Formats: sequence, C-alpha cells, structure tokens
Amino acid sequence: MSVITSNDGSHTILSGQFGVTYHSTHGAITESEHVFIAAGLQHQTTRLRQISILETGFGTGLNAFMTWLEAEKSQIQVSYTALEIFPVTAETAGALNYPEMLGCPERIPDFMRLHTADWEIPHSFSPYFELTKRRMSIEHFEEESAFDVVYFDAFAPQAQPELWTPEVFGRMFRSLRPEGVLVTYCAQGEFKRSLKKAGFTVERLPGPPGKREMTRATVQRQV
Repeated sequence: MSVITSNDGSHTILSGQFGVTYHSTHGAITESEHVFIAAGLQHQTTRLRQISILETGFGTGLNAFMTWLEAEKSQIQVSYTALEIFPVTAETAGALNYPEMLGCPERIPDFMRLHTADWEIPHSFSPYFELTKRRMSIEHFEEESAFDVVYFDAFAPQAQPELWTPEVFGRMFRSLRPEGVLVTYCAQGEFKRSLKKAGFTVERLPGPPGKREMTRATVQRQV
C-alpha cells in the first residue's frame, strides 16, 4: 500500500491488494466530513447525546479521528466500534497528515493512539469518545439493536462484492436501533435494492465532490 495525496490536500492510501483507494481521490477529509460526519453523526445528534457507532472498515482511522473531534466539539458521548481485518501499519498511519489538515497538529499522538490501541477491548480516549477495534469481517458480525449509526465504508462493490450483499445488509439492519441510520458513499442501484430488501428506508442525498449522490438508509421505528 502507498500513501497518496487527494485533491483537498489530505492523504489517502492506495491498496495494493484491492487496487482501490481508502478514500475519495477528490478529497479524503472532504468525503468523510460530508458522508459520515454530516449525514451520519450530526444527523443523529439532533435527537441523541449518547451515540453508538459501528464502522465497517477502520482503515486509515480518519473517520474515527474526525468523530472523536466532533464528539468533543459537540460534547456528545460516542461509543465507537470499528471492524477491520487488514489493519494498516503504525508506520503507514504515521505518514498520514490528517491532524495537520484538520488544524490540530498537536493531536498527532491521539491519532496514533487509535492505531496502536490493542484490539478487542474498549479504550476510553476522552470523556466523549470510546473505541473498540475488532479483527473481523462484517460478514461474520452479528449484534442486535446495538448502534445508532453505521459508517459503511467498505471498499467499493467491484473490489469487495462479498461485503455488499442482502445478507450483509440484513446484519446491518439488525445491528441498528429504531431510527438508526447507515450512511455510505455508494449510490449504486443494486446496492440500494439490497438495502430495501433488508428492511431499510433509503434516501438519496447529494454526494461529496466527485459523487453525484450518496446514500442514507434508516431503520424506521415500528408502530
């Protein structure tokens, strides 16, 4: 894998194994802010002050780091679970420029703590942010009504088709509480049909730079 610079100046990683980048080349931070923070986390803070998040693909740690910063800024409590089976090395993580690009270079040690923290146990990094990293695939993850937000940030369907199936989205549906949301950069038709088949109500939202649309899917409260 190699570190490359996206159009907004923030880094992403090109996966040698899958031949795709971890974030949009149009802007890694811009994409994460638009898709996951604004459409996911901030969407839920209108009704919740304690939020449980599941991320499918810890990857570079950018989504987790930006969520930590947002939790402290908004003074909400976030419990964050991240699944990953191909973690990046600490050396690669140390080459990423996210703290500098987000205007907080003094938080470089905090960003690195996300990557060096032990797996399978919760870590309380601040009064507002707790992280648990799990070495497993979403294909085998099963928790019932445990989360308010799913950051679905797997590699694109053409790179990892096995992660974009109705069975996987059934797992994601069951993992969310009523009014919980799944957000992702993807807006492909087959993907949205799989979400609907799993029980989600699907919204098309304007996408980040380079994407016309993104998707937010909601677990509607049962009456």
